[in-house]
Amino acid sequence: MTMKEGFYWGGATAANQFEGGWNQGGKGPSTSDMMTGGTHTIPRRITPVLEEGTYYPSHEAVDFYGHYKEDIAMMAEMGFKMFRMSINWSRIYPNGYELEPNEEGLQFYDNVFAELKKYNIEPLVTISHYETPFGLTQKYNGWASREVIDCYIRYCTTLFNRYKDQVKYWLTFNEINCLTMPMGAYMAAGILFEGKETLVDGVDDPQTRFQALHHQFVASAKAVKLGHEINPDFQIGCMVAFMTTYPNTCNPDDMLLAQKKDQISNMICGDVQVRGAYPGFAKRFFAEEGIQIEMQPGDEQTLLEGCVDFYSFSYYMSLVESADESLERAEGNLLGGIKNPYLEASDWGWQIDPKGLRYTLNHLYDRYQIPLMVVENGLGAVDVVEEDGSIQDDYRIDYLKGHIEQMKEAVADGVDLIAYTMWGCIDLVSASTGEMKKRYGFIHVNKDNDGNGDLSRTPKKSFHWYKKVIESNGEEL
Repeated sequence: MTMKEGFYWGGATAANQFEGGWNQGGKGPSTSDMMTGGTHTIPRRITPVLEEGTYYPSHEAVDFYGHYKEDIAMMAEMGFKMFRMSINWSRIYPNGYELEPNEEGLQFYDNVFAELKKYNIEPLVTISHYETPFGLTQKYNGWASREVIDCYIRYCTTLFNRYKDQVKYWLTFNEINCLTMPMGAYMAAGILFEGKETLVDGVDDPQTRFQALHHQFVASAKAVKLGHEINPDFQIGCMVAFMTTYPNTCNPDDMLLAQKKDQISNMICGDVQVRGAYPGFAKRFFAEEGIQIEMQPGDEQTLLEGCVDFYSFSYYMSLVESADESLERAEGNLLGGIKNPYLEASDWGWQIDPKGLRYTLNHLYDRYQIPLMVVENGLGAVDVVEEDGSIQDDYRIDYLKGHIEQMKEAVADGVDLIAYTMWGCIDLVSASTGEMKKRYGFIHVNKDNDGNGDLSRTPKKSFHWYKKVIESNGEEL
């Protein structure tokens, strides 16, 4: 069983974890540029003023800025049909609020798109991927302020006009539902609460967070409308960090809790962006949490007119929810859950569940009936470079193989799946911890957690495996 003709196989990255060149070519600092390195146990700190002698992983990242030709050539060697990347907002508008864009920044992406075109690789561009310009944090407290909508639309207007013939597929915001969680305030919206020092220290205000989410919904809808006016062929999608949630038992309390988790973590965002309106359960949730969404006249009409063309999401793992609070909890992407005895876990404690991806694809397609893309999926692991220089990452191959098998099952179930871009196709900096040793890529980058290394690129065993997968359109796993 293969994927349908024209399926987009590829890989995904984000500028803040990959690009580097943080102060080159007229780029201003982004929110991620103000975050120090961390580890699995030591959280990343947010420093409003850069500290001398402190390591900031995104400043160099793995320097795609200097290696883009080499990196794209390696993707082409694997046979990529699509490359998901993000544009660094502060490379185009250094503080986020300027009226004129930075030409040198625009030129860099002209070069990147030209290189992708050379190899017939379709770009999938995330407009905002945890890269809010820090200038917007300083001036407006990021997306907490409605003014940022205009800054974002100015930025989108620039991108859509400049790249209207180079880019067809766009995503308005990465993992927009991250704002339903405390960690998202700074990471996804550039909001810096007073007293907030690390990414996960619990300093939070749900009212501000959900208001910021509303501003992003309005911005996304306006961008969709604008994009279709500039080029009717544009395909513009949403992107959700999908939190697949199972009830721990058949106790109705567990069932309802799992359903609520799905509604609040996933479906509020999907419903607003695909259907164009807040669902009923969101209204109840806001009322119970004391959250009042301030809407301006016309917002509801804007949401209705700015529905996305396709739905994309990240999927790494599934979660289990229980009404019994005494049960052991497990780690996860943005959110943890109860330990699932039927699943194995990664080195970082994330539970590995390929069948959960099939379940999720069916769940989403049943609800929305629009094309789906899996735009992040992968295994963060510690890779060992052998004496002969090879990297035998069979564990990564096993993980990806299991998930691709289940995607094929979902397609057989009738799901309209059009793309798969595996996360971190080249090793990059971890968003949550700032580490390099948590590696995802098919391509090894010589750099360690402290920033040492010559950044040389080496294909891993999985590189050659994925090449065969793409060549056979998913038949040869």
